Amino acid sequence: MATTFWTRRHVLSLADFTPGEYDTILQTAASFQEVLSTRTKKVPALQGLVVANLFFEPSTRTRSSFELAAKRLSADTLNFAPGTSSMTKGETILDTAKTYLAMGADMMVIRHRDAGVPQAIAFEMDRLGVRVGVLNAGDGQHEHPSQALLDLFTITSLLNFEYPRLGLLADKKIAIVGDILHSRVARSNIWSLTASGAQVHLAGPPTLLPQLFAEMGAGRLGELVLHWDIEPALKNADFVMTLRLQRERMTANLLPSLREYHQRYGITRDRLKLCKPDIKVLHPGPVNRGVEISSDLMDDPQFSLISQQVTSGVAVRMALLYLMGGGKN
Repeated sequence: MATTFWTRRHVLSLADFTPGEYDTILQTAASFQEVLSTRTKKVPALQGLVVANLFFEPSTRTRSSFELAAKRLSADTLNFAPGTSSMTKGETILDTAKTYLAMGADMMVIRHRDAGVPQAIAFEMDRLGVRVGVLNAGDGQHEHPSQALLDLFTITSLLNFEYPRLGLLADKKIAIVGDILHSRVARSNIWSLTASGAQVHLAGPPTLLPQLFAEMGAGRLGELVLHWDIEPALKNADFVMTLRLQRERMTANLLPSLREYHQRYGITRDRLKLCKPDIKVLHPGPVNRGVEISSDLMDDPQFSLISQQVTSGVAVRMALLYLMGGGKN
């Protein structure tokens, strides 16, 4: 395990993460990746603790990954579904959280369609003076810290499987392509990747990539560049991350058509010729096949890291729960 002292009770954003904290998570995740490769796949690190997964928004990968991570650490889990909860009778979000607190929850993993809900629950836990950790599993158009951390782990493990660390990405060029405006994944990845010293190039239609994103690069170690054409973003890139078009969050006609979007911004084999020869492609999922990325490319292990991202998610979320829960070796 990494030896850096961990002090965070909550993980709500990556905006103020230090290099030491990133490396602690990466190296702890690497240790758990080894555990997951064994026959037992389970350790008693959080035995006796309760992890409550409060997902107010639908999720497949993130919810299942957190639940499995908690079980691999021998924690007990409580799972919340709004459609069958007392929220249908008028219960507030904070009252729901306090109900799970009364049941003995030690950590709460929160996802909500509105930005700021995990922060509000964390503030309430602190106000009550209880040592309950809150982990943001995605809130509105704000952030998705654990997704960015698993992306970081996937990339750095590819560069050095035995010793993944933030410094491996210094001067690497990473292109993030697609619906940047609505993507909490993009925001968290911008924080983590610019902290590493990487050259981060954002590309997308002007309606989905406003100029205000350039401000996120101010004062960061790495470079942040915006493009409204995809070609300069891909040129000599080491990694490409393509994002889902979040049509459910679009309140206006921001795209002429999905076909035109794929023609201009879709990741295809021909477009990857602009990148370095050993280019790898990531996507946080779910994927609109044939829109953000060509279907054949998505399934090609020579280029695609998508399945590795899903696998990495369990180890990274184990690391987060372990560190937040004060787990023991």
